[in-house]
Amino acid sequence: MHTIQKYIGLSVVAGLLLFSCNPLELDQIDDPNNPSVGSVSENASRSQIQFLVTGLESRHRGYVENVSRAWNTFGREIWYLNGSDPRFQTDWLGQAGRVPDRIYFGFGTTGGGSWANPYQAIRQAETLVSATLNTTVLSTEEQAAIVGFARMIQGYQFMIPANFVYENGIRIDVEDPLNPGPYVPYEDAIRHAQSLLLEADQLLASAGSGDFPLTLTSGFADFTSLDRIREINNAILARTDIYLEDWQGVLDALDNSFMDMDGDLQAGPAHPYTGAPDLFNPLFYVRDAAINTIVVVHPSVLADATPGDARVAAKFFEREEPVIVTTDATPLVGTHQDNRWPTNTTPIPFIRNEELILLKAEAHAQLGQTDLAVEAINVIRNAAEIGDYTGATDLESLIDEILYQRRYSLWAEPWGHRWIDARRYDRLDEINTSFDQGTVFRQFPHPQSEVNWDIYAED
Repeated sequence: MHTIQKYIGLSVVAGLLLFSCNPLELDQIDDPNNPSVGSVSENASRSQIQFLVTGLESRHRGYVENVSRAWNTFGREIWYLNGSDPRFQTDWLGQAGRVPDRIYFGFGTTGGGSWANPYQAIRQAETLVSATLNTTVLSTEEQAAIVGFARMIQGYQFMIPANFVYENGIRIDVEDPLNPGPYVPYEDAIRHAQSLLLEADQLLASAGSGDFPLTLTSGFADFTSLDRIREINNAILARTDIYLEDWQGVLDALDNSFMDMDGDLQAGPAHPYTGAPDLFNPLFYVRDAAINTIVVVHPSVLADATPGDARVAAKFFEREEPVIVTTDATPLVGTHQDNRWPTNTTPIPFIRNEELILLKAEAHAQLGQTDLAVEAINVIRNAAEIGDYTGATDLESLIDEILYQRRYSLWAEPWGHRWIDARRYDRLDEINTSFDQGTVFRQFPHPQSEVNWDIYAED
């Protein structure tokens, strides 16, 4: 795979973004800022393993900017208005008959948050696994903990390209970047992610119940023990199971996750952003700044909101002056911007208790367990200050309600929930395009670089 080949040599250095080191403490290498894979493949030091773990956390967040802006545009949760490059509007919104192609704007190897970046994280994790299993400085339990952590991240990351290209399929056999395996269908790809998460759970369980043996960033501040990391793993597994329509599997995973019906809805692990020399939060925009490049709330989200919904007041900031960008279809007017990020170093959660409670509601509804579904729905509704659910309790009505609550509870999170939700329930035609006169895409083709790889590999 071209994208994997390009990045394998860099896969061990991302940790240097967040940690400084004395190069004299490492194996001798040609460039201390770009150590080779070979330098950690045999008898890596504990500090080298630490760099790989931190590097994996850094790679783990590589998708955030692109997926948050693009997928949430597809689902009409936001518009990413860009005054200097109209393609963020015309192409991403499918205006004037534009459709995705292999050189579709924003998804090449330079902007590959939906394709290349997840595979970078997957390869980083594989390098960590190899280094961990081929060193004598770690105990068997420590090895199990670190490999389990790596498999958890891989399970999460495989779901990103799978949901991006959907029925076109992805490669899951990428152990050899010069000889990747064939594309597999969407369901097989998600089952592969599921299998990695199940493996992670077994490994983390076998590692004992103490703290994770190495240092994790502040994004895991409340999840430093192995038991707590297992809870994250099971939360991700529940998301995977929902895509597979394994409703009982969802509930089983949630029982072993950090879901808490009485707990903080914001609780969960996050991607940290600490500022230079690290990165800043890529979704932060100064409130009311006089700019024409910004993420704004899609007008349909405002129009469809329930009166008095506390989520609207908390998440959407009404600007004094709207942002207006002209396109070749219609002017786009953004009256509200994202209000979730107080500063440019605020961490971005990648799975939260609120999502888990909504997964529980959906699984119970699908299993005909109406009372339990409504109970979970009411946790979300009461937190939003809109009162208990009083609608019909047939399956279709409950799913309508759950998808509606997901739309506001999970608004514009770095996953594109509404786009995926509408697709998995065959409701893409319900997404409102009247404000931009565009098209809602179902899926995307493989990037041209991916096709080129297959062509050149045959020569």
